Amino acid sequence: MSKQTHSFPALISFFIPGLGQLIKGHLKGIFIWVFGGILTFFFWWTFIIPFILWAWNVYDAYNS
Repeated sequence: MSKQTHSFPALISFFIPGLGQLIKGHLKGIFIWVFGGILTFFFWWTFIIPFILWAWNVYDAYNS
């Protein structure tokens, strides 16, 4: 079975984190909204933690 990539969900997740996973039918998109929102709220001043979470989100939407 070949691994499929999906650029449309990655593009959507680029702008709205977690939505690409939900489009693909993965419930972890809800987890990304909740957990990502909490982490970003508490660590917004570091800029690196929200950026890492956002980058992982786009990568995961493209490859999962």
